[in-house]
Amino acid sequence: MTTLLRQPPEWAPHDWVWIGFPSHANLWEDDLIPAQEEVAAFARAVHADGAGERVHLVCANDEAARAAEALVGAAAAIEVQPFGDIWLRDTGPILVSDGDVREARSFLFNGWGDKYRLDGDDDVGLRLSKAADLPVRRCHWVLEGGAIDVDGAGLAVTTEQCLLNPNRNPSLERHEIEARLRGDLGLTEILWLGDGLAGDHTDGHVDNLARFVGERRIVLPIASTPDDPNAAVYEDAARRVAASGIDLVRIPSPGLIEDEGEPVAASYMNFYIGNAAVVVPIYGTASDDAAVAAIGALFPGRRAVGLRADHVLTGGGSFHCISQQGPSL
Repeated sequence: MTTLLRQPPEWAPHDWVWIGFPSHANLWEDDLIPAQEEVAAFARAVHADGAGERVHLVCANDEAARAAEALVGAAAAIEVQPFGDIWLRDTGPILVSDGDVREARSFLFNGWGDKYRLDGDDDVGLRLSKAADLPVRRCHWVLEGGAIDVDGAGLAVTTEQCLLNPNRNPSLERHEIEARLRGDLGLTEILWLGDGLAGDHTDGHVDNLARFVGERRIVLPIASTPDDPNAAVYEDAARRVAASGIDLVRIPSPGLIEDEGEPVAASYMNFYIGNAAVVVPIYGTASDDAAVAAIGALFPGRRAVGLRADHVLTGGGSFHCISQQGPSL
C-alpha cells in the first residue's frame, strides 16, 4: 500500500531550516550590510540558544559566508550554494513526509513571471536537497513556495492572482493546477483567495496575506489605518474564508508603508513558525506590538519575537520568504 506524502504544516517539528543570506552587493547596494544584520538576528531567534531547530545560513559566495559566520557564530551552520537572491521559500525545495519518509520536491522557477531571472535560482532547490541527502523529485511546472500555505491535513490556501497568472503556467487551467498540487504535495483541498498585496512583485503571494495557524484555521490582517492600500484585499479574502467555513482569526495590519512614494508589501503575515519561536517582521508602526502579541497568542509554548525587517523588505520580502524548513521524522 502506497503511503501519502504530504507537505506538513509549518508548526510541526523541524530538524533544520535553510535561511538565505544576502550575498550580492550589486543587488542589495546600501542595504547589504543592514539586511545581513537583520537576517542574522532572525537566524539567532530561530536557533533560540539551541532550543530551536538547526539553522543553515545559505550564502551564495565565500565573502558572504565570512560575513555570516562573523554575525551568527555558533547559532548557525554556514552553507555555500550559488544563488541569485535569498528567497529560498520560493526557490528552495518543498519537503513532503508521511512521518516515516521525507522527500523533497523541486519546482521550476522563472523569476516570478520573468521579472527577476538570476543565475542559480532555478536549481538551488535541487542542490540543497542533494546536499542534505534528500530524495528529490523535479516537478516540471512553475510553483513558488510562498504562493501556497498548508494546514497539514490536505488543505492549502493560495491566490488566483499568482497561481492562475499566465506568466507562470499559461497552459494550465485551475483544475490542472489543483491536480498537480494533489500529486506533488499531497494536497486535497484548495482555498482560492483573490489578489495579494499592493506592491508585491510576486503577483500576490499568499504568505503575505493569509497563513494557517492550525488545522482549518487561518489568520488574515484587518486594516489598521484609513490609508491602508490593502483594505479591500483583506475584506475580499475574509469573505472567501467565511464562505469556505474555515475558522478565521484577524490581526491588525502594519498600515501603509511606502518606498519612494509607492506602497510596499510589508506584512506581519510573513512570520516564521520555528520550534521554539515565532518570528514576526516589524516595521516601526503603531501596530507592531499588538500584531506580535496576537500572533504569539496563536502559538502557546513558543516565544513570539518581533524583529525589524526594513532592509530585507527592500529586496521584496521578509523572514518567511527567505526560509524553508525541514520537517522532522
